[in-house]
Parts: sequence; C-alpha cells; structure tokens
Amino acid sequence: MKSITLREGKERSLLKRHPWVFESSIQSGKADPGETVRVNARDGSFLAWAAFSPSSQIRVRAWSFDEAERIDAAFFERRIAQAVAIRQRLPIASDGLRLIHGEADGLPGLIVDRYADTLSVQFLSAGAERWKATIADLLLNATGLTRLYERSDASTRGLEGLPEVKGWLRGEGDTEVSIREHDWQLTLDVAEGHKTGFYLDQRDSRKLFADTVRHFGFQRVLNCYCYTGGFSVAALAGGAKHVTSVDSSAPALERATAHVALNGFDASRHTALDADVNQTLRDALQRGERYDAIVLDPPKFAPTAAHAERAARAYKDINRLAFMLLEPGGALFTYSCSGGISADLFHKIVAGAGLDANADGLIYARTGAAPDHPMTVTFPEGEYLKGLVILKK
Repeated sequence: MKSITLREGKERSLLKRHPWVFESSIQSGKADPGETVRVNARDGSFLAWAAFSPSSQIRVRAWSFDEAERIDAAFFERRIAQAVAIRQRLPIASDGLRLIHGEADGLPGLIVDRYADTLSVQFLSAGAERWKATIADLLLNATGLTRLYERSDASTRGLEGLPEVKGWLRGEGDTEVSIREHDWQLTLDVAEGHKTGFYLDQRDSRKLFADTVRHFGFQRVLNCYCYTGGFSVAALAGGAKHVTSVDSSAPALERATAHVALNGFDASRHTALDADVNQTLRDALQRGERYDAIVLDPPKFAPTAAHAERAARAYKDINRLAFMLLEPGGALFTYSCSGGISADLFHKIVAGAGLDANADGLIYARTGAAPDHPMTVTFPEGEYLKGLVILKK
C-alpha cells in the first residue's frame, strides 16, 4: 500500500474527520489516479485511507478513518447499503430522490440519483472513477434496478484529469423518465437535463411554495430561472391565477409548458418567457408590473469563495429588483446554490438588496436542500443550497 505523509500540523483536518487534503499539505508520497493510499501524519501515525488524485488541488479524498478497514468491493457495498437504508427512512414524497450524496455518505465524488426505474450517476473524482464498474454493479444490486445512466459530464471532472463521459453504463432504453413529486407529475431526460437530469434538492421548497401561495392567496407569480417549471407547477397547484416562467433555455421552457398541461392546468394560466432574467425584471419594473410572489433560483454564481465578490453583486441586483416588483405582503423565495456564498453572507446580500430597494421584510422561513442531500457535522462545505423566504412589509 502506498503512503502519503502530511506536513507538520496539516493533520488537523483529518483528525476532525474532514475528508479533503490539499496538495499544499502533502510532504511526500504519490500514487496513480484513484489509487487507495494510507495517509500518515508527519510522525508516521495513521490518519485515513484515501483516494489519490495527482491532477487535483484536492490531492487526497478520504474513504475511511478506520485503520482496520480495507477499501475493497465489500467496503463500497457497505457504504451504498447504508446510504440506501437512510433514504428509506426519510419522508420523501417522490420516486425521484438522491441515493448517494458524495462526502456526506462517505463516498467522495459519487453522486447517485434515482428517477423511478432509472439511476443517474456522476463519478466526479479519480477515486470514484477507479471503482466505477464495481460501484455500478453494487448500485443495481442494492436497488433492484437494471438501468444506470452515467452523467459524468460535469466540468469538475477536468480538475481530476478525467474526460467528460455520458451514456448507458448498465441497461439501455429511452432516457426520458417520469417521476411523481408530492401530488404532481414531472418529466426529465437523464441524458440532457441539468446535473443528473433534475433539481431534486428543491423538492421541499417547491412544496413550501405551493403551501405558501395557497395560504396567502397569492394570484400573480413570477418564477425566475424556472428551468423545467417545478416552482411554476407548485404555484398553480397552490391556486395562483397566473404564473410567468422565465429562463434563457428554450428546451427547458418547452418542458415547463408541458408540465403545466401534464398536471391538468389551463394553458392560459401560464406564460413561458425565453429571456434574460435581469433584463426581464428591469422591463417589468418599467412597465409598472407587480407580483404577489417571486422565485429567484439562479444557477451557481460563485463556485468557490474566490468568486464571492462578483457573485454578491449579481445576487444583490436581482434581489433588489425583485423587492421592488413585490406587492406589500408578497413573498420572495430567493436562493443561492453557490458553495462560495455562506448562509450568513447570503442573508447580508439580500438585506442589502432590500435596503437599496427601500423595502423591508420578515424572514418567513430559511430553507436548504431536501434531506436526501445531507450535510454532515464534519463537512460544512456540503451546505451549498441556501434559501430565504421573505414576506415584504
């Protein structure tokens, strides 16, 4: 077994069960991409078994902190079984769910989503890539399914020195899948949809949105960065009279429109707008339009903390405009999925936007990813999705 030795004092993160070791923390040692290595402190004491990635700044990702454990097929079988068992205990109102959430499930670089009878999987690290064939078979055994589509086409694969890959890894057939979420029907394409095909992490927020629209009797709703219209369907299910869905992707908007029809809502209650969100907000303000509820669920503006300042300006601008377009008593559902923006910073950005818009509001709810996308105590970086629900005064 090859060994990696850390520099003096760099063992603290592993002692706290944080799974990452950066290149600058390594004193000596190397291995092949994805190869399992023993990670030692400077004094030679054991810290972790980990996967080595010679191309990434995150040079080592820990599999286990137990010296007696062996990283073999049985190890992955245990971890997968544990992750599946946890999801079976969660109150998930959908047959679309995240089965494995990377580091939170002790499997760094592995993302597994289940959409009805199909698994959609991302192998995002050198370690996960090295065990791909074994993991694929174990996933099918653990779920009883026969179809597994690989979506290892994320740009982060390049940081690991890996090419982007997608296609059927096990099984075959149509990549179009239908799922149930709460009382709604939704569709996706595991080959072409964002991430693994859909944003399952907002499942609970969509239900909260439907309930809020219903409770307050909101009639006019604006859904920005709507993707395939999950929040739009939620608003209509909550009784909204009309929803405007805005996105810059024509295929996503086509699916959003189809979702409105699929769930039995009159087409006249929905408008799909292929446009830039920022400009749409400005144009609506000039026309004197007002809304009872607005959703801002933008893409990742800040993938790392280094992008935080630029992202903060973008978040502030759209939230400022949304505050100005909201009716008094209306609700703003605003989100950040940027890992480089903390929950505290996001709150400050939104507060600054309200100040610039000469608007104040009450924090009605704080939201995060659905519970099948867990964050662990030892891996705070897992908290990527932050949301605020604000009732405008």
